[in-house]
Amino acid sequence: MPLPDKTCGIAEAIARIPDGARIMLGGFGVPGTPFCLIRELVRQGQKRLTVIKNDANETGMGVDWLLENGQVARLITSHIGLNPRAMQMMNDGRISVEFVPQGILAERIRCAGAGMMGFVSDIGIGTLMAEGKPTVRVGDRSGILETALGADFALVHAARADTFGNLCYAASARNFNPLIAMATATTIAEAEAVLAPGGIAPDDVHTPGPFVDQVIALPELPEVYGVVER
Repeated sequence: MPLPDKTCGIAEAIARIPDGARIMLGGFGVPGTPFCLIRELVRQGQKRLTVIKNDANETGMGVDWLLENGQVARLITSHIGLNPRAMQMMNDGRISVEFVPQGILAERIRCAGAGMMGFVSDIGIGTLMAEGKPTVRVGDRSGILETALGADFALVHAARADTFGNLCYAASARNFNPLIAMATATTIAEAEAVLAPGGIAPDDVHTPGPFVDQVIALPELPEVYGVVER
């Protein structure tokens, strides 16, 4: 039985995202951020989005494009300190921001991908990060119940993909991408190279194809990726 071909055009893929969607974006700063998918999301203009990403990128790239275009209602992130626009919009009340420590953010997403409801951690007890969260006793210790964090869509950037959706990430781009690809209802991947099935060695597959819904081949990488020759 042949494997399905999940390749499609970028406009068709992003058109699946409706207004009000919850979207996870891969990346840690520049590495692994799906800039071309984000740019198409800006072009199409979906509104009232909840964006979940480790960071808010810097001025003039990635998440900042969505903020500038007025598409973000809520941002769930670890930090926004490199993006003055994000800080100003938060202070002005134009967007809602939920800060989540980076490790907690990663584990909440991982739990969603694993089908778990959450986990218990003692990180943040007695701080603002614990306000409003249930507490749990485990033996003689108290912990905070951190709920799983999923979304409607994940947008990821891979170095290589095959037409079935198996993905391989390059170096530090292998950050949040594998986690978010498992934690959402629909995963859309952009890839620098798209190969036939079997073109990626099994040991090099970081996200298996069953977790990926659509694959977009990038004809070239715009300057924003800042990619050096590998």
